[in-house]
Amino acid sequence: MSGILKLEERAPQILYDWIGGESAVRALVERFYDLMELEPAYRELRALHPSTTAGSRDKLFAFLSGWLGGPDLYVQQHGHPRLRARHLPYSIGVLERNQWLACMAQALREREVDSLLATRLEASFANTADWMRNRSA
Repeated sequence: MSGILKLEERAPQILYDWIGGESAVRALVERFYDLMELEPAYRELRALHPSTTAGSRDKLFAFLSGWLGGPDLYVQQHGHPRLRARHLPYSIGVLERNQWLACMAQALREREVDSLLATRLEASFANTADWMRNRSA
């Protein structure tokens, strides 16, 4: 039985590779923003963004690329992410956090991201999203 590997041992060590590289990260980001624009359940989250989401899409793609272990595009283009500082001008409470997490979870499902990877990503996203809150409610 020593030749049988657990799923975690078979999975790529770099999340960027596990998710499918550049095209998969781009597709996830596109679906996330498409859902945010289409689904009424994400209305408050959408209201935090500019009228056009092209810049937001590019920034999230660049950030996730490096965060997942791929090319560090965000740092190359914009410097250190300083996530909390960059989001302080926006009123982010429990509702907005929950909508962001739900929208990303839906995008992960719809893009058919491996369930083990999706679970890991959702846990990491939850920690970061909670840290981004700048309102108690």
